[in-house]
Amino acid sequence: MSHYLDHRHALTRREFTLEWALAMLAGVAITVSGCDSDSVSSPTPGGGGDVSGVVSANHGHTATVTAAEITAAGALSLNITGSATHPHTVTLSATQVQQIGARQRVAVTSTTNDSHDHTVTFN
Repeated sequence: MSHYLDHRHALTRREFTLEWALAMLAGVAITVSGCDSDSVSSPTPGGGGDVSGVVSANHGHTATVTAAEITAAGALSLNITGSATHPHTVTLSATQVQQIGARQRVAVTSTTNDSHDHTVTFN
């Protein structure tokens, strides 16, 4: 029996490394995730993500129900001050939070502050 290497079938270091990496990754699921700007305002139904509402007669208010709040599916009071100079609060029932998570249209009226209120619409 001869103990020599047949160089006609030898792999280069690069080919060996590539073959080794492919063998190691065989059967491994790789998930790539990151920030998706659409997920903040346009999540898929039941797919998670924060949901932002549209504030009527807006002058700096922001209304966002976070993915964690949607998952918790409980009632909440949402501060919508944003960059406005005064606060407003929106109260959502557990059912409304679930509807928002399911991307159903929910419209609620904020508290009255500085002699006005706002309608916040989630959908």
